[in-house]
Amino acid sequence: RTGGRRTINVGQTYATLERLTKQGLVEPAGRTDDGLPLHRLTAAGVQSAEAWLRGADAAGADPWDETLDRVLVACSLPGWDVATTIDDERHRWAIRRDAAAALAGPAAPPGPESGAGDDALPDDGAEAGLARLAASAELARATAMLTWLQTAAEADGLALEPRSERPRRGRRPTVTGPEVQASADA
Repeated sequence: RTGGRRTINVGQTYATLERLTKQGLVEPAGRTDDGLPLHRLTAAGVQSAEAWLRGADAAGADPWDETLDRVLVACSLPGWDVATTIDDERHRWAIRRDAAAALAGPAAPPGPESGAGDDALPDDGAEAGLARLAASAELARATAMLTWLQTAAEADGLALEPRSERPRRGRRPTVTGPEVQASADA
């Protein structure tokens, strides 16, 4: 659902499901025909997923990564209001852009191409010049995200229906009974 941006460590899947079950976000939902466990979101899990899709970033997560993943996943979900997710993200990134623009000031500090050296930093010191330069990087990042969000808003037909086939790899249930003896005899 992330267009190949993220990969899943298959070995971590069941540990993650167990952690989510302990948190009350996922619950067992029976087994497949060949005995593999099925899971579904609980009511709290649905609320948590919807909160994330509406803009609640994970603790300590980078806003850039959260926005990319959130919009890609939202685009892939049948029936989800993608336009609202994108509009919410546009609003958040516009705030970041405006804050960065205010900190960056009217222009970046003079660089080597202007004929000025390091001593050409404003009287308020190198720290202030570095802060403006960092803010100009955040301004560029926010502007880039707003451009990408426009591209995402124009995308259509990206929803993926859930698949019924299971991955080739995964934890297999322990076989007990006559099958075990037959396999040991072979």
